[in-house]
Amino acid sequence: MQRLYGRAAAFALAAAVLLPTVTACSTLPAIVPDMGGPRAAAQISGQHGPLSATRSKQILEALKGRNPQANQLDRHLALEQAISDSPLIAGNRVRLLEDGPATYRAMLAAIATARDHINMESYIFEDDEAGKQFSDALLAQQARGVQVNIVYDSVGTLGTKPEFFARLRDGGIKLLEFNPVNPLAAKAGWDVNQRDHRKLLIVDGRTAFLGGINISGVYSGGSFSRGSGSRPAVKPGDKASKAPPPWRDTDLQIDGPVVAEFQKLFIDTWTKQKGEPLAARNYYPPLTPQGVEVIHAIGSSPDDDYSLIYATLISAIDNAETEVLLTNAYFVPDPQLRASLKAAVARGVDVKIIVPGSTDSALVFHAGRSYYDELLEGGVKISERRDVMLHAKTALVDGVWSTVGSTNLDWRSFLHNQELNAVVLGQAFGDQMRTAFEADLKRAEPITLREWRRRTLDVRAKEALARIWQYWL
Repeated sequence: MQRLYGRAAAFALAAAVLLPTVTACSTLPAIVPDMGGPRAAAQISGQHGPLSATRSKQILEALKGRNPQANQLDRHLALEQAISDSPLIAGNRVRLLEDGPATYRAMLAAIATARDHINMESYIFEDDEAGKQFSDALLAQQARGVQVNIVYDSVGTLGTKPEFFARLRDGGIKLLEFNPVNPLAAKAGWDVNQRDHRKLLIVDGRTAFLGGINISGVYSGGSFSRGSGSRPAVKPGDKASKAPPPWRDTDLQIDGPVVAEFQKLFIDTWTKQKGEPLAARNYYPPLTPQGVEVIHAIGSSPDDDYSLIYATLISAIDNAETEVLLTNAYFVPDPQLRASLKAAVARGVDVKIIVPGSTDSALVFHAGRSYYDELLEGGVKISERRDVMLHAKTALVDGVWSTVGSTNLDWRSFLHNQELNAVVLGQAFGDQMRTAFEADLKRAEPITLREWRRRTLDVRAKEALARIWQYWL
């Protein structure tokens, strides 16, 4: 998440609105390995609903046949099934997208193919070069009779001029401002602290894009060469860089039956926020298999009893046998996550984390670093990528359980935001995730416990101050 122009706006909101409600705050759930109940064999669904036991077994056996660690895959499939009532969907094709230019090209190409509708959800939608490129493409499709529906977050778009959205509205696009900052504009109750941090694009109900990318010019440069950006970065010395680094993000393009699950999540948000009735379109077309990937679509909301994304991540880590590889933009781990990571190391699991060495939020940056000592002492390996603005949110467990989405490993994502992730089960995609992780690791600087304990008193003071705010960051 791009943190609101250095988060000045966020802290103004926190000071004015959030602090009086501290006693009414929600808490993170206590996750135990068997919280989902007995671990029956995973039930796989296809384009027409749950598959027969025989067909499910055939798909699982095929997955395991391509995976030397068959027992690990079987265990993670069962765990994923147990943690949530939403189905695991087979028959999908997944494309891993890295960095803004590649992701934007794929998104715009898909938009150009739309014939029925386009549903889009974004935390940030800026009035800049990237925003104009997308708005022009969406308006062109709306003019051709393709219905375009957009959900944008009110806080995430505080810096976007009203005229930008007026142009979209005047062109026939249906807009929904999520949880308006102005309480008089709210239609579904008002809680300024609840934000829609999801990033989702669905074209004709058949193709979905999700991950960490917003619609903003900061993504115009790739992370392997210097690119342009519009926001200052904060580096370890806590001083603004003269040339903002390029942004590094990870996203997915998904085709296949699981797209219907993402469509449900979009329409559910639209309905709960009391958007105007959606135009009649074929939002749920018949979907045929497009590939071999088994995917779990997971959405979380502050209205839920607990974050399903948090629960499935903790369960995957708690049941890891060989490795846990995390890449995350805003890393402020809660006590349970820290305990799970250290416990994994204690039982012989290789735990590696890549976090930013540059950030657009000094408080998040220092709050996360305040836990390095504990994690490093516990055997967790931490590296910082300092040559880019790392914005990816990914995980790979045992080479077979992968997730990509909008969720940061911080309190805000798990308690206060609507988030969206895809869990992909299988080694073929896991191999791609490992390649991406290793490429980032080569460009990252390892942090050693000995080095870390030599940090200066002023850095320690910033960490202590930032930790006070961690619940709201």
